[in-house]
Amino acid sequence: MDIRNPSPGLYNEDLAPAKQRNWGAFSIFNVWTSDVHSLWGYYLAASLFLLCGSFTNFIVAIGLSSLVIFFLMNLIGYAGEKTGVPYPVLARASFGIWGANLAAMVRAVVACFWYGAQTAAASGAVVALLVRHESMLEFHKTVHFLGHSGLEVICYVIIWALQLLIIQRGMETVRKFQDWAGPAVWVAMLALAIGLCVKAGGFSFDHGIPMSVLLDKTKDAGVSGEPGSFWALMAVGATWITYFAALYLNFCDFSRYARNKDAVRKGNLWGLPVNLIAFSLVAGITTIAAYKVYGEVLLHPEQISAKFDSWVLALIAALTFAVATLGINVVANFVSAAFDISNVFPKTIDFKKGGYIAAAIALVLYPFAPWEGNAAHFVNAIGATMGPLLGIILVDYYLVAKGRINVAALYDEHGEYRYEGGWNVNALVAVGVGSMFSTFLPNFTSLLPSWWNTYGWFIGVGVGGAIYLAMATLRPRAAAPSSRVVANG
Repeated sequence: MDIRNPSPGLYNEDLAPAKQRNWGAFSIFNVWTSDVHSLWGYYLAASLFLLCGSFTNFIVAIGLSSLVIFFLMNLIGYAGEKTGVPYPVLARASFGIWGANLAAMVRAVVACFWYGAQTAAASGAVVALLVRHESMLEFHKTVHFLGHSGLEVICYVIIWALQLLIIQRGMETVRKFQDWAGPAVWVAMLALAIGLCVKAGGFSFDHGIPMSVLLDKTKDAGVSGEPGSFWALMAVGATWITYFAALYLNFCDFSRYARNKDAVRKGNLWGLPVNLIAFSLVAGITTIAAYKVYGEVLLHPEQISAKFDSWVLALIAALTFAVATLGINVVANFVSAAFDISNVFPKTIDFKKGGYIAAAIALVLYPFAPWEGNAAHFVNAIGATMGPLLGIILVDYYLVAKGRINVAALYDEHGEYRYEGGWNVNALVAVGVGSMFSTFLPNFTSLLPSWWNTYGWFIGVGVGGAIYLAMATLRPRAAAPSSRVVANG
């Protein structure tokens, strides 16, 4: 739809409702192949596999949690498909035309952290390949700056720069890249798993990893109970669901380009529960086979490829892992941050400039490397910050607005989403209370038990959504003018 006379401070061509709706189920499916098939996704799946204690437990925990992910992505995806607007613009309906900048910047900051984490993972795969050469290994061991080896810094900067080339021509280039990268990574992952299984003499559901090794590898996961226990499996499911916390918010950045709701649903079905379970299955098989072949638990695929006898196979593996990680960075982090930052300064910052700013922040974060350490801790800590935002947006769209969004008013600074000076007090109170319980109390005080962090995102969604619903009941919004263009969901 065309927006007539939008307020300059709320509009640019990148933030406008999508005009081309040519993304079918395959493109939506490949959003998820690009998002899931990364070094970090593999690392997390392999780490969670250890917490499950057995292969059967792993598949059950990942399978059930993947169904939850599918359900939540459909909720936000349908809103994007119906309205055609990106996440920060959709957030204006619940947070207010200016309050949405708060929700946008929280997501943008998270994207910058993940951007750095994924870039570091991709560069690590290249480093693992290069140190096979003696001179590179010597350089890696002897030259250090910015808290890393010189080789790591160089590879990080190169991978960081390569990602910027992908988005030069906008979202259609992103779609074409992910349509190619997703299937390519699947081929490489299957080849890795099959090759290791052959070398291990076959595959067995009995992984054969001693409990002492499992306990040692999972001691810093912050989970009560030994691997395979009820609480360990609960933590696995919670962490897997939380891993997608960022995309629950901005999946509408992609579903807005979908042809129809059916394309979103079918793409999500194959890309989430089916693809997630299959990918996790491959990660588990590879972890088991690698343990049988090398006698140690290798959670990072580049650690496995570094042990290959063939330099050519190691090169193919490193390049594939790097491409996979570029895919998720573009899909999950660059696109989101680009829209979010553009939303704050739409007159001066477009999609590309917003992405460049996010990339620059990720470069500045590199010396501090906040993503290094325990995978589950990082995922849960980052995810918890976004729980209240999702709770508020979903409650507002489905329970308060009943799926009806006044799209034109999202670009009108004097329209119905102005609320109190451009800020919805209901949302501010809800996000404040929700963040207190999901992020601040568990991370900055000792008032709550250690296991609270594992479920921080769920607590944020529940508390934020409940407070917003209560506030909306006590302080209802004004009725939408009947003359406006409204999207029904």
